[in-house]
Amino acid sequence: MIRCLIIKTSSLGDIIHTLPAITDAVNALGDIEFDWVVEETFAEIPAWHPAVKTVIPVAIRRWRRQPLKTLFSKEWKQFKQNIAASRYDCIIDAQGLLKSAWLTRYTHGLVYGLDKNSAREPLASRFYDQPFKVNKDLHAVERLRQLFAGVLGYTYTAEVDYGISGSDKKSAVTGKAIASGVLFFHGTTWTTKHWPESYWQELAQQLVAHGYTVFLPWGSEPERLRVQTIKKAVEASEQVIILPKMSLTEIKCQLSAVRAVVSVDTGLAHLAAALDKPQISLFGPTNPGLTRPYGNNQVILQVDYPCKACMQKKCNKPAVQDDKKLIYPACFSSLKPQQVYQQLVTLTGGQLS
Repeated sequence: MIRCLIIKTSSLGDIIHTLPAITDAVNALGDIEFDWVVEETFAEIPAWHPAVKTVIPVAIRRWRRQPLKTLFSKEWKQFKQNIAASRYDCIIDAQGLLKSAWLTRYTHGLVYGLDKNSAREPLASRFYDQPFKVNKDLHAVERLRQLFAGVLGYTYTAEVDYGISGSDKKSAVTGKAIASGVLFFHGTTWTTKHWPESYWQELAQQLVAHGYTVFLPWGSEPERLRVQTIKKAVEASEQVIILPKMSLTEIKCQLSAVRAVVSVDTGLAHLAAALDKPQISLFGPTNPGLTRPYGNNQVILQVDYPCKACMQKKCNKPAVQDDKKLIYPACFSSLKPQQVYQQLVTLTGGQLS
């Protein structure tokens, strides 16, 4: 039995990108299992893969707010004991950052990671016993597959398999599959990555008018208020279902039950891609290039605007008017609900149900 430790602490999308590399290793080597160090917020995700034996939560995001208190805390001491409890055949820092590389100091076994020309933070490579060069022009999923194959010494096929399933394919809310359901992943971190609220309202109205059910998840107070506004704007509002606040596992279950997804650039879009759920992903200030949702049935719609992919968290351009409504950020005025609806119909084979 080969025993490996993965260090990939965050974020949601980056963690999901790591799953196909684990599947590759299992397919190539068979007798292998993984432990995984991950941020406590995302600890559910590694456990979805059958080859992951133990999940070791870490709380870097929380600890760095009070570093001195953390240094002398029982929690930090317990984490170091947990990560040092086993000797591994290999320790793979799959993140390539100083914060992840630092954690390898408390492990037992040979440490592998990206070399200085491949890692996001080149200094991280100094912590590794053996750094590997990986093509920086590949999608994040393929970079990780290449890294794991180099460390463990195998080749892999072109097919991407995340190794997870959508559970029983029943809705977390209704307990049954919703063949005509469309789920909106409307929430994201940057203000500039938000598709305008009025456009979500128009798209929901259009879907409902054609007999579809719209599902609206939320995870924060601003998102809860947004979904209420979207629902109120739809005439047949009983066909717009505001979901309860759910865990990542419950969201995965809900995803498996619906027909399709519309998403902004957010971590949950990568979960939909991992489940091969037909999805339209909307990109404005960010570049879908090497970190887009990666899988079957994925369509990327990027704005057609001079400043697209500006990578700015704040837009300095004024809002523009579209049908008497102000659209912000301005770039999204070039990506209208009718275009998204038509792409959604095309993606699902001419009809959503």
